[in-house]
Amino acid sequence: MPMSSLATETPAPSPATGRKPAKRSRGTLARSRRNEAIGLVMPSLIPILIFSVAPLVVGVVLAFTSARLVRNPEYDFVGLDNFVRLAGNSLFWESFRIGLIWTVSVTVLQLVAAMGLALLLNSGLRLQGLTRVLALIPWAMPPVVVAIMWEMIYSPNGGPLNAFLGALGLPSDINWLGDFATALPAVILVGVWVGMPQTTVTLLAGLQQVPAELHEAAAVDGAGAWRRFTAVTLPSLRPIITSITSLNFIWNFNSFSLIYVLTNGGPGGKTMVPVLFTYLEAFRNREIGYAAAMGVVLVIVIVVLLAVYLRSQFRNDSERGR
Repeated sequence: MPMSSLATETPAPSPATGRKPAKRSRGTLARSRRNEAIGLVMPSLIPILIFSVAPLVVGVVLAFTSARLVRNPEYDFVGLDNFVRLAGNSLFWESFRIGLIWTVSVTVLQLVAAMGLALLLNSGLRLQGLTRVLALIPWAMPPVVVAIMWEMIYSPNGGPLNAFLGALGLPSDINWLGDFATALPAVILVGVWVGMPQTTVTLLAGLQQVPAELHEAAAVDGAGAWRRFTAVTLPSLRPIITSITSLNFIWNFNSFSLIYVLTNGGPGGKTMVPVLFTYLEAFRNREIGYAAAMGVVLVIVIVVLLAVYLRSQFRNDSERGR
């Protein structure tokens, strides 16, 4: 082919930009893909910005003001005064201690109870489908309805629990939610009952992914049921246990509705968790700026917990990728 023919087939640079049409088309294609990706993300991003990010920003701003929930509020800038005041509030830090007791107790007991129930559901029981549906009932019920139901169960005047204890010849006049010694354990029991189904379903899905060959090989080697559980089942479920426990810890730390309906933080503040303390400060005492400072502290705690959770997730992913 003549050289002149080859020269005419080669695209000439644009006089204005000095670029070849092929490069310009690639740039146009990249911009088109970027605009298309933004268009797909925006419908889900806008509600997050409006209902999550914007209130968070407003809350952080209010934490540095003296805002009160009154007809004509004044938003005077007070700097770090709310945080200095909060640092000396022993009641708030006592609610943190109670909140940690509540969170750790509910999370650990949920894991233990859910593990036992998941193993039971994975053992091939009769009417297994019905049993799984019944196990999910607490998860399907609204938290307020659950709290009202348990309030009736704990009722000191004719409640089913006291009636059962009376039938056994035990003390039957216990005020479960009104006594200093029993209020927090009673609320913890309700928290475990409510959150157990979600953990059970997650662990059951993990159990069904454990290869049966591993259990068979361990049984051939003479391992008993407990040894197979500790040597085969638990290591296989470790990533799932780490994930669900971290998420349950964060969820339980933010728990509000159950305790609010059951005890409203009483008796004497024995069930007062930080989220409930912040709510009452904002809407009962009308100290919006001060409550916003408490909210900022809670957000920092949650961010730290999320960082620990994500770090454990990345570590598990890297171990599985080796």
